[in-house]
Amino acid sequence: MGHGIRLLVWGERACFTRPEMKVERVSYDVITPSSARGILEAIHWKPSIRWVVDEIHVLNDIRFDNLRRNEVEGKILPSVVRQAMNGALAALCQYAADEREQRATLLLRDVAYVIRAHFEMTPIAGPSDSADKHFAIATRRARQGQCFQQPYFGCREFPAMFRLLEESEPMPLSVHKGEKDIGWMLHDIDHENDMTPVFFRATMVDGAIDVPSLNKGVTSRDR
Repeated sequence: MGHGIRLLVWGERACFTRPEMKVERVSYDVITPSSARGILEAIHWKPSIRWVVDEIHVLNDIRFDNLRRNEVEGKILPSVVRQAMNGALAALCQYAADEREQRATLLLRDVAYVIRAHFEMTPIAGPSDSADKHFAIATRRARQGQCFQQPYFGCREFPAMFRLLEESEPMPLSVHKGEKDIGWMLHDIDHENDMTPVFFRATMVDGAIDVPSLNKGVTSRDR
């Protein structure tokens, strides 16, 4: 295992959208490992390292709220972008006034988690890359509240606040006691296997969710 850190993250709202919900946004009960990885990458990421989420601690009660938002119905297709790159005439813009529609969102409110994770060196790491160097950079940036972009909880309009939990600090107490089955959750997207979504069965024990390695998850075809 590589160098590991504990990151405390919290925010007023969060939405970790279930992929099986096609029209309205419905959030998972807790943060997904892919969203947790995105928060870590917003603080420090280089092609020479890969963040791996080991455990998620859920600190607050799981509370849902309803919200209606204006969203854009469509999106610019990759095929249209490729046409423009090849010199063909293509519309690379959207007019929100023409495509606006209201959608309901079932989101989480008053969330707080502790993300326990480590990073591994990738095959493209160069001679100047070292685990100690990247660990020092990641911990310094997390300690000082620095980030390349504002971390968020699922949607960019739900910013995530964060701070580093030092080794000497105890783990914050969770309000959850006992064991609870969260159900099937999205683990991450396997970029090395045709962008295949990988799922895992999440079980929360006293607020802690153990995250298996990506290769131990199952795809939608196996469920």
